[in-house]
Amino acid sequence: MDYNFQFNVIWRNFDTLLDGAWLTFQLGVFAFWGGALLGLVGAALKTYGPGPIRFLVDVYVVFMTNTPALIQVYFLYFGLPEVGIRWSSEACLLIGLTLNAGAYLTMIMRAGFLSVRKSEMEAGEALGMSLVQQIRYIIVPHIAKSIYPALANFFIVILVMGTSVGALIGVDELTGTAINLSTVNYRWLEYFTVIAGMYVVLTFIASIGLALLGRWAFRVKARIF
Repeated sequence: MDYNFQFNVIWRNFDTLLDGAWLTFQLGVFAFWGGALLGLVGAALKTYGPGPIRFLVDVYVVFMTNTPALIQVYFLYFGLPEVGIRWSSEACLLIGLTLNAGAYLTMIMRAGFLSVRKSEMEAGEALGMSLVQQIRYIIVPHIAKSIYPALANFFIVILVMGTSVGALIGVDELTGTAINLSTVNYRWLEYFTVIAGMYVVLTFIASIGLALLGRWAFRVKARIF
């Protein structure tokens, strides 16, 4: 092998890579928490909603979980302009990832809803709680404790795998930034070696943050990695 590594080229543009990493982290956080809100509403409607509403939730979940996230983002970015709707590449990526995450998190949180004991719900009814109050004070804390590790793992998936889709529609997240920089000097191997390490660091930071949040807010002993 006669390849001459030149990592000094990457270090000269490292601040640009850090900007891309920060955008990646922001997109992952907003997409996850937006998806978590959609998932909570979807799980509640699927559990307690009337038949037609449950059917609509099922259609949403089946469609979003059986089509690639890339196709969903492409539809927003390339398809909607055909009918006069134009959003920025960042908005299309964020909305696409949020809708995709919401579908998966609906299924995850649905399992949490079903795991709540009937006696707990009956106790809430005896105290005069409405359904919304039961979801807020009984179901959500129970879900947080029972499925928090699954939620934390899903955030890592969005952060590492989901946001990199943005590189294909011109979003300057970490992968997109590396592609743009490497087309200037053709040091592909060096750039992608470095960003692979940066993704590991991002994942490690996110894992620590989620573990600390789980232990502080929900008393869940979530593992780091």
